Amino acid sequence: QVQLAESGGGLVQAGGSLRLSCAGSGRTFSSYAMAWFRQAAGKEREFVAAINFSGARTYYVDSVKGRFTISRDNAKNAVYLQMNSLKPEDTAVYYCAARTNQPYLDSTSYYSYEYDYWGQGTQVTVSS
Repeated sequence: QVQLAESGGGLVQAGGSLRLSCAGSGRTFSSYAMAWFRQAAGKEREFVAAINFSGARTYYVDSVKGRFTISRDNAKNAVYLQMNSLKPEDTAVYYCAARTNQPYLDSTSYYSYEYDYWGQGTQVTVSS
């Protein structure tokens, strides 16, 4: 069993920054890949970023490349999403997710159904 809890969301003006955190507990955190997804009102859940078990490899959706950075600290059982140059279209509920049967990133890392544990989400609102 894995428990995930996001924090760090809030209201920010366009161009600003936020840092989301995801605290994990349960199974060995350092042994599996993690990801961030987001869901805007009325839209489907969207992949944002993923990181492999060690933190050495990362994937991003094109719309956040160069603005967002995913990282992890396995000693603290935590994964982070640093979001810079925020835009109104980044407004969404952000979820962290664990893929406990896969330590690596591959072509299926973009799909929400590959992740077996989810946090409750944290709201990010970017005003124009």
